[in-house]
Amino acid sequence: MSDSFEHIGVVGSGLMGSGITEVCARAGLDVMVVEVDSQAAERGRSRIESSLATAVRRGKLEEDQAEKALSLISYETDLGVLSDRDIVIEAITEDERAKVETFRQLDKVITSEAAIFASNTSSIPIMKLASVTSRPEQVIGLHFFNPVPVLRLVELVTSLMTSDETVERASNFATGVLEKRVIHSQDRAGFIVNALLIPYLLSAVRMLESGFATRDDIDAGMVEGCAHPMGPLALSDLIGLDTMQAVAESLYEEFKEQLYAPPPLLLRMVEAGLLGRKSGRGFYEYGQKAS
Repeated sequence: MSDSFEHIGVVGSGLMGSGITEVCARAGLDVMVVEVDSQAAERGRSRIESSLATAVRRGKLEEDQAEKALSLISYETDLGVLSDRDIVIEAITEDERAKVETFRQLDKVITSEAAIFASNTSSIPIMKLASVTSRPEQVIGLHFFNPVPVLRLVELVTSLMTSDETVERASNFATGVLEKRVIHSQDRAGFIVNALLIPYLLSAVRMLESGFATRDDIDAGMVEGCAHPMGPLALSDLIGLDTMQAVAESLYEEFKEQLYAPPPLLLRMVEAGLLGRKSGRGFYEYGQKAS
């Protein structure tokens, strides 16, 4: 199989999907994005335009480079347009049933025999996605981190069926084309980063919930005492409390350990739509919802 990656497909243009699309376009790749409707696609394009404008303003990117990146991105609402892609990266909501159905449909429409099927899932075992395709050896996890254009890390996750060739090609894509730092994880819920991070964040929520300490003192303790760039509650808001709940539930389902169980306060906040930065309010309040 060829190591060439020129035509990229991205399913989903939310915060993560848009970030992945942007880094692929900035690397000079042709990127086709599929969204559920034209309104969602327009929100995704606006998000990328804003991110590129910020990069130009901060001197990280030339204006002509930003314009070139935007010209390489197109949007559609039909998965069938991804038939000729060299690699397709799924970046929809962190919902197992939705992701499984997406992979089932991608398997039907992608005609390229060499295509890699990748998921940006932060917690769902890759084997669950690979098992609904006829090409499980070509399915892999490529877990990027928010904000994708800034953070270099990518977790590369292999299932029991992922071929060595797919691992090598996906790793070359992430490192050689996108210039990311790759770490390798086995196919267990949460992978490396979230298996360590989520219990820490949930502990902070429980500490607040119990009245043991205030929000500001919890976050200040980890920023000033442990040199973390932000406290656990502020980080939870950045991640999104709904995403955090979904990852916690995936971890708890797999391991049945209490440290992974989402606390009641987190559940109630998600039910209330207090999701963090993207909703304008979580543990902190923000000026406006993320577009």
